[in-house]
Amino acid sequence: MDSSHYVIRGGVEGRERLRALAQVMRPSTLSLIERAGIQPGMAALDVGCGGGDVTFELAYAVGTIGRVRGVDLDETKLELARQEASARALGNVDFQRLNVADSDGTADFDLVYARFLLTHLPDPAGALARMRQFLRPGGRIIVEDIDFRGHFCHPDSAAFRRYVELYTATVQRRGGDANIGPRLPGLLAQVGFEQIQMHVVQPAGWEAEVKLINPLTMENIADAVVAEGLAPRAELDHLITALYEQARQPHTVMSLPRVVQAWGYRPR
Repeated sequence: MDSSHYVIRGGVEGRERLRALAQVMRPSTLSLIERAGIQPGMAALDVGCGGGDVTFELAYAVGTIGRVRGVDLDETKLELARQEASARALGNVDFQRLNVADSDGTADFDLVYARFLLTHLPDPAGALARMRQFLRPGGRIIVEDIDFRGHFCHPDSAAFRRYVELYTATVQRRGGDANIGPRLPGLLAQVGFEQIQMHVVQPAGWEAEVKLINPLTMENIADAVVAEGLAPRAELDHLITALYEQARQPHTVMSLPRVVQAWGYRPR
């Protein structure tokens, strides 16, 4: 779980991409929180919280009698999250820099949540086993992650197909799996979770907001793509321009990757 595995840029620029992504994902994530039975009074841990977008939603869901902690490796994003929590007057949330893989978890939480984290990790089962240690007996885990094979656009676009190819290859070079989504239920079972359920969502549209996630992501992985020797900077600049042009066309349709949501329970 060290930051060298991440292919997407961190810091302020990475935070702005996450903010746009959170807006697109918000309806499906709120539905997931409700479907998984998150209740007021719970204690929740958001692993790989980034700028805190889902952390805040969890804080509203558990109410003032509950508490939420967001943990991440990116101190810049964590500080931005602290500032936003203060602006929202959320007194039931805090943020810490923490690598869960290096921490001895104490069973203090009713819920552990992670979105778009496991895809970057060389040992996702090991990460889930560590997260399990933070859960009280009977506590639940919720994970959301991608299946990049499900990405689509209309009309067909060579730039879009190249973007999908480069993203998938870069994640693989860093030890991750861009298509991990369908593996999630099995991974949860492998580390001892029970009563596992799953759901699949895929935001898509022909309006700008959802379509802009693709060029934003291409921009934010460009450094990693070049570092891995998969494409020269000039090609990436061309791809980014082409993806923005496609996103801004009024009659194009573009999707996010297919997203698998899975949840289960630590045995009592």
